Amino acid sequence: MSHALPDRMRCVTITAPGGPEVLRLADRPLPAPGPGDLLVAVAAAGVNRPDTLQRQGRYDPPPGASDLPGLEIAGTIVAVGPEVEGWTVGDRVCALVAGGGYAEYCVVPAVQALPIPTGLSLAEAAALPETFFTVWTNVFERGGLKPGESLLIHGGSSGIGTTAIQLAKAFGATVYVTAGNTDKCAACVALGADRAINYKTEDFVAVIREATGGRGVDVVLDMVGGDYIARDIDILAMDGRHVSIAFLNGPKVTLNMAPVMMKRLTLTGSTLRARPVAEKGRIASALRASVWPLLDQGVIKPLIHATFPLEQAEDAHRLMESSAHIGKIVLTVAP
Repeated sequence: MSHALPDRMRCVTITAPGGPEVLRLADRPLPAPGPGDLLVAVAAAGVNRPDTLQRQGRYDPPPGASDLPGLEIAGTIVAVGPEVEGWTVGDRVCALVAGGGYAEYCVVPAVQALPIPTGLSLAEAAALPETFFTVWTNVFERGGLKPGESLLIHGGSSGIGTTAIQLAKAFGATVYVTAGNTDKCAACVALGADRAINYKTEDFVAVIREATGGRGVDVVLDMVGGDYIARDIDILAMDGRHVSIAFLNGPKVTLNMAPVMMKRLTLTGSTLRARPVAEKGRIASALRASVWPLLDQGVIKPLIHATFPLEQAEDAHRLMESSAHIGKIVLTVAP
């Protein structure tokens, strides 16, 4: 410990399952870092769709995790637990956490922390971990996207989407996206998408078929589920990979397996929150090696739609659920 820390902290609690109004500012004891942990004074915390699901009582934190919402933070290390290597008090970090981000202080497994990329503010850095961990593991590891291949991203203007566009382009892929209005489509193209499809006025199956000369795309990143999955399978190329990360239209699907067999498709997917610390640490190492240099060089950067003070978490959730945002929503914590 470098200086006296307070005994208590402000945080945002979920008082009962429900709408954004159930988020309340509260006062709690300061958490203590255990072996392998860091205690971080939080400067900013990213807001993600899983936070809204947790608030509704539909996505419980994994065993042992904080019951406070918040899956990513950025700030300054104020205490280091036993068995930690490579970090010291005073280091500025961003980190993926299994919960507890909506607070003045948060315990972070040290292997899940990453340095703040050159030139980024703490609020920008707080918008990195959840989406970058998710996109890296799903698009590049599970989806196996390679240079010269093509990717279709549903929800292109979301935090995940805006990250996936930039990363896929940086690694030499052709990128198609779907989004719900002309402004969102324009934002996706500005980030590097080769073609943005307004799903309210265009049929993405027809557009992809025409754009690829009937070949289809190599990888689909899907967060919609439901009736989208059969349509995705329709426009996957030979040896294509379909990666599911969420189900805004529901997880139940009716599937014709014939094209899966005929085109030798792979259907996969993953969740991040419940994975073991060591697995998240492995993803962090991969990001530090392959992606952090691109952030340091300014080749890619997070797109921030809005920031709210911690006290206005309710408003941040309302914006998230309106889907009016393009990019990330971040809570800032007054020092």
